[in-house]
Amino acid sequence: MSQELVQTANALVAKGKGILAADESFPTIAKRFKSIGLESTENNRRDYRHMLFTAPDFSNYVSGVILFDETLRQEGPDGKRLAEVLTENGVIPGIKVDKGAKALAGFPGETVTEGLDGLRDRLKEYYDLGARFAKWRAVIDIAPGIPTQYCLEANAHGLARYAALCQEAGIVPIVEPEVLMDGDHDLARCQQVTEAALTAVFAQLNAHNVLLEGMLLKPNMVISGKKAANRADVDGVAAATVATLKRCVPAAVPGIVFLSGGQSSVEATAHLDAMNKIGDLPWALSFSYGRALQEDALKAWQGQAGNVASAQSVFTHRAKMNGAAAVGAYSANMEQAS
Repeated sequence: MSQELVQTANALVAKGKGILAADESFPTIAKRFKSIGLESTENNRRDYRHMLFTAPDFSNYVSGVILFDETLRQEGPDGKRLAEVLTENGVIPGIKVDKGAKALAGFPGETVTEGLDGLRDRLKEYYDLGARFAKWRAVIDIAPGIPTQYCLEANAHGLARYAALCQEAGIVPIVEPEVLMDGDHDLARCQQVTEAALTAVFAQLNAHNVLLEGMLLKPNMVISGKKAANRADVDGVAAATVATLKRCVPAAVPGIVFLSGGQSSVEATAHLDAMNKIGDLPWALSFSYGRALQEDALKAWQGQAGNVASAQSVFTHRAKMNGAAAVGAYSANMEQAS
């Protein structure tokens, strides 16, 4: 089983490829659809995901897709399960398994992610449904007095227990400790908190006997808060992020797939490219983007069947740009060229 885990983890960070996060919860997808004036019905959600998963050539740049529970079970308009559509395209289906961040009792303003109860049985079912990797997100906020060390440790413990259960079930865990970019903190503060979070996470992963070669890390980039007076530039973000990862992430981890965390589509691509241009990295640096891969395609689609082809073209373009960034071969003029 460990060999299967290692093979899957490496396949997910194959050269020039990354992961599409299409695991939006019902409230999140409803919010996305509201931006184009579309109701979040089961059929609309299905049609939207089917449009993405059948985009021509997207599998050249996307190795895996994180699905929501509904989507893993759903059939497309042609009666074929969406997970099978992906598998036939050479794309690995994955599954979001956490139950969301809830208030951490006794620690105002902080959260801990829930979902461990019954997870062993759910993972067995998800494996049978075709999922070969999973995702669990912990949320770390930066504000005066937070995060506390207890919050970091509680979330790290949850991530490690989840990861161990995944590997027991033959599923590669994507470990996602997200330090939010909300707020007015500067780059140095984000770096300090990110290093503390990653240090806590890997201490717990080791304590839980998680096979590092059979997992992936999905962290935030080290980035200034959205409300910061002076935000760091692309090279500043890249340098600080790579320095943090080299300090905190063991070389045994095969790959790091970043979340976009509210960055614009082009900004997320440029940051990833700048990191890979630094070079001499012990792990693959790639993407696991949701909004930064989907937002432009969603606007192009507008819920209209007649817009599917143009929306797929927009989606494949964004995937192609990030595939180039994952090997440090992106440049801004490629946005117009393809």
